[in-house]
Amino acid sequence: MKNFKALALFSGGLDSMIAVKLIKEQGVDVTALFIDTGFGSTKENIELVKKRALECGADFEAVNIRENFIQEILFSPKYGYGKNFNPCIDCHANMIRVAKALLPKYGADFIITGEVIAQRPMSQRKDALMQVKKLSGTDEENILLRPLSAKLLEPTKPEIEGWVDREKLLDISGRNRETQLKLAKKYGFEDYDTPAGGCLLTDQKFSQRLREFIKFDKLEASDVDLLKIGRHLRLPNGAKLIVGRNHEENQKIKEFINEKMSLVRAEGVPSPTSCIDKNASKEDRELAAKIILTFTKAKPDETYRVIFEDETIEASPFKSREEAHKYFV
Repeated sequence: MKNFKALALFSGGLDSMIAVKLIKEQGVDVTALFIDTGFGSTKENIELVKKRALECGADFEAVNIRENFIQEILFSPKYGYGKNFNPCIDCHANMIRVAKALLPKYGADFIITGEVIAQRPMSQRKDALMQVKKLSGTDEENILLRPLSAKLLEPTKPEIEGWVDREKLLDISGRNRETQLKLAKKYGFEDYDTPAGGCLLTDQKFSQRLREFIKFDKLEASDVDLLKIGRHLRLPNGAKLIVGRNHEENQKIKEFINEKMSLVRAEGVPSPTSCIDKNASKEDRELAAKIILTFTKAKPDETYRVIFEDETIEASPFKSREEAHKYFV
């Protein structure tokens, strides 16, 4: 008898963990795919997601689609945006389309997701799930299975053909998490994300930051990680300044610095890691020097050296951080 295999869209959240477990319990091999669009939570950790996949008994693969997502989905979604900058229907369909293209590579027969009817207002209405299925290109083959709400949906090929037993799947609907939490206890899952943790594009503040960015620059995949961290300021002549808020962000700014930006540091006083557009004007650099010093313990009546990539500027901090706040994005 053939040993069937599924590819799972896997976020590391409880729903995706349960979906994998339900299918594994039926003797189906599962490879969990973490689809990296670049806009996951700032706390997203691929090693942690991998650990959760292995805990469910699945193999694990991370698939980077950042460039594809920016070029093809983010700015021209067929089904538009949700409350913020979130093209959820198009995004989910694109992830499934990516998984479908990978079926031959992994010798897999069908795709599963942790989606639950009516759990999310835009992308998980019943009609939206059908839109996702059609847009993903899995509707004719009928190979997209949503184990947590399967009994509330039309049977899929894996159910019709007997690859999985429909009676062992679930009929969850809505935002109540009682069933999932009971299953988490049954399966011994203690480490999992809450359902609200996911995509930064659903976050109002991040969406505002992104919209502001694209007014001045073309978004590229290398910009995304920097958009997630630090204080973001737009200076009068158009330069972007990013100032770290803590040690973790300071390290990440150094890690994610790209060719558009250059690091800046102050001398004579401990200062946050900062970066500024490489083509910043003289006036914007002078202002940046004052702002960076303002987020140190530098004294307003003293002068300090601030080191840019190709010059050093002497400056003093503002007397109050409020003076810097007007430049915040």
